[in-house]
Parts: sequence; C-alpha cells; structure tokens
Amino acid sequence: MAYRRPISAKKLVISISLCMLAASSVAPAIAAATVTACTAINLCYGINSINANAIAANISRVWQEIAAQRAKGKAIGYLSIPLSTTGGSYFGVNLEVAQQTKDGIEKRLRSDSVWILNPGSEGNLPAGASGADDMYMWTQILEGTHGLGEDFDFFYFAGSSDFAQFFQLTGVSDLDVIASYFDKKIISDATLKKAVDQGSVTRSSFRDYYGLRASVAFSLGSHDEWNIARLINKRRRGSNNLGISSQISIFFDDHAVPPASFGGITAPGDAGRCIN
Repeated sequence: MAYRRPISAKKLVISISLCMLAASSVAPAIAAATVTACTAINLCYGINSINANAIAANISRVWQEIAAQRAKGKAIGYLSIPLSTTGGSYFGVNLEVAQQTKDGIEKRLRSDSVWILNPGSEGNLPAGASGADDMYMWTQILEGTHGLGEDFDFFYFAGSSDFAQFFQLTGVSDLDVIASYFDKKIISDATLKKAVDQGSVTRSSFRDYYGLRASVAFSLGSHDEWNIARLINKRRRGSNNLGISSQISIFFDDHAVPPASFGGITAPGDAGRCIN
C-alpha cells in the first residue's frame, strides 16, 4: 500500500449544517465550531472543527502504521470494542480488554502474519474530543482512499466472551467475580474512584454491565463501525473489480459472521447526530 499524502484539515469540514442550529442554545464558541462532515461512504458526523488538524494528523499517522505492517506481509484487522466510560463500563478496564483481545487474536493467528489495529491505543485525539470527532476519524481510516476498505482484511467485533476471558469468568457466580474485581480495582485505581465519586459508575452498574452487556451491541461507536463494514462490503460486492469473493471478513465474539449478516444494518451510533 502506497503512503498517502496527509489530508488537508480544510477538507474535513464539508458543510455547516443543522447542527449549528442545534448548538445555538449553548455557548457561541461551541456553536461556531460545530459542523457536519461527511466521508467517502457518505456517513456524516457533527464534529468540532477545532479538532480538524488533530483528526487529519492521526489519520495520516495510522495510515503510515498500516502501510508499515502491510509491508511486512501481514493481514490487517480492525478491533471494534466499547471504550468509553458509559452505561456502567469503565474506560480503564475497556483499554485493558482491548489490548488483551488484540494480543489474543495476534497470538492465535500468529503475530508475524497479522496485525490488529486497536482503537484504544491508536486514537490520539485531544482530551474533550467527542464521539463524533472520533468516529469521523475512524470512518476515514476504515473506508480508505476509495471507500472500499482497501487497507483492511477483516473486522473483529468484541463480544461477551472477550470480556469474560479478561475477568476469568468460569460460569459460576460470574457477577460476584466481577463485583469482587471492582472492589479491588477501586482501591488501586484513582480514576475509577473519581468516576464513582462523580456518579458515572457504581459497583452494581459495573457488575451488571460487564456481566450482562459487555459487547459491541451496547456501543455507539461499534454500531457505526458495523455499518461501516456493511457499507464497505456492499460497495465491494458492486465493484466490477472485486465482488462477493473480495468482501472483508467479519468476526463477532471470536466467530465468523454468517453471509446473511454481512448486509444487516444496525442502529447508528454517532453518525448523523449533532454532538459537541
């Protein structure tokens, strides 16, 4: 894969939209920065234009990393996994699960044959960047120059078994195991303690999230990433040079997704929403 020229920050901002109107009730500085930006596969996000340079720089950096790994003869995969502290989950734990999942896939497939792009370690946007900013960046990375996902060979969507492996769940008193993990973690992790003090995580919400809901099914970003994979494969099927045999492989919870699911659309996450 040839190295691409960095994307101009000016090209990131496509059009001022109704998001401007939606933001008009808040501070003028925020309203002025909120714009709609669309990608090659026609997914649009309400992004903050002050992050345009950071988005462009990170797209260029990640493309260089992909090119370096591809030059070593590796297949390239993308890991979709919940990361944000929301709904009872905790960012610090999600980062650890993401890294463990990446390491596990690379070990199983052999690390000199495959490289997994982990968004938890490759995001690098400024603090305060929104989910829309983040997904606008990842959409462009995933879709590639021609909107065909040409830089990727497969997507891996994390599921409950990936989280169960992290917590070493055995199928016996799993919720109690997770609650005990929380009790130990909050003592050593000041950031988790702060999140609890602020009310964004509780012991019971942490237990219930990781025991009952931990998967891409409950992630805004992962919903968008599923739809990105669907759109890319749709475009590949319709390409004279590609077709069904050249679709990008999709895995969910360590299992290959059946053919009928390739075309299934899910509810959008940050795509199309006006988010500051």
